[in-house]
Amino acid sequence: VAPPAATSSDEEDDSDASTKPIRSEKKKNPASLFQTGGDPPKEKKTKKKAPPKAAESEEETPETPQKNSNRKGKGKKSKKAKEERPPSPVIEVDNLEEFVLRPAPQGVTIKCRVTRDKKGMDRGLYPTYYLHLDNDKKVFLLAGRKRKKSKTSNYLISIDPTDLSRGGENFIGKLRSNLMGTKFTVFDNGANPDRANANWSNVRQELSAVVYETNVLGFKGPRKMTVIIPGMNSDNERVPIRPRNDNDGLLMRWQNKNMDNVIELHNKAPVWNDETQSYVLNFHGRVTHASVKNFQIVHGSD
Repeated sequence: VAPPAATSSDEEDDSDASTKPIRSEKKKNPASLFQTGGDPPKEKKTKKKAPPKAAESEEETPETPQKNSNRKGKGKKSKKAKEERPPSPVIEVDNLEEFVLRPAPQGVTIKCRVTRDKKGMDRGLYPTYYLHLDNDKKVFLLAGRKRKKSKTSNYLISIDPTDLSRGGENFIGKLRSNLMGTKFTVFDNGANPDRANANWSNVRQELSAVVYETNVLGFKGPRKMTVIIPGMNSDNERVPIRPRNDNDGLLMRWQNKNMDNVIELHNKAPVWNDETQSYVLNFHGRVTHASVKNFQIVHGSD
């Protein structure tokens, strides 16, 4: 996910609320949603990245959740007590690089928090983003910063908050956008296809792609996002996607509707609330400020 999308702003339009009861439905096995057809040949270094760890996991309940908005005034209380989500389980991070790049363990909700640091001489233009586990220990996971002298949004991603250099040993990937800032691709730290070895094993993998579009209301209305990620095999390992050219990446596969070993996700659409005159979406208490930048990514069959 592009770091800017996870931040909050002072804009209104998307508060943390719900307008109607959430129906209780039988949940599907989460792993089956991300597993794709055949198992590819196994590689030594493919236990990497996964369906988004930081994405919200929605626990559906038959009650109407209480409103949780930053607007003035008291929201109507539901007749039944609000069902609290369970706290994050204890997550052991033995090898940080392996943890952040492999698929998330099944049956576990991993809650993370993104923070933005704008302090310093040039961090107003080039802020640094930090990803931590959202639990008591606040374990650091990743840091990202926009690269200077880049014509497009290009973020370097590192497992060391003090080492954000392209040539450092802590560099594990990057996020790159198109000129319009509407399409983004996340790569690991592999080589450019132009510098491939004989069997292409050193070529970078594409870990995810994001397609962003505004609606007819422009920035004042809810945004639409499509997230494309590699699927998992039967061992819950990510299927490696190593494009040999620009016509073979996740974005091109999605555009050409070639979805073999590829998973398509979308942001959950908010609904219009006449009472608050805004688009609202239930975030189960995770959101502190109303913003069009608040979003939830879900599978179409979930």
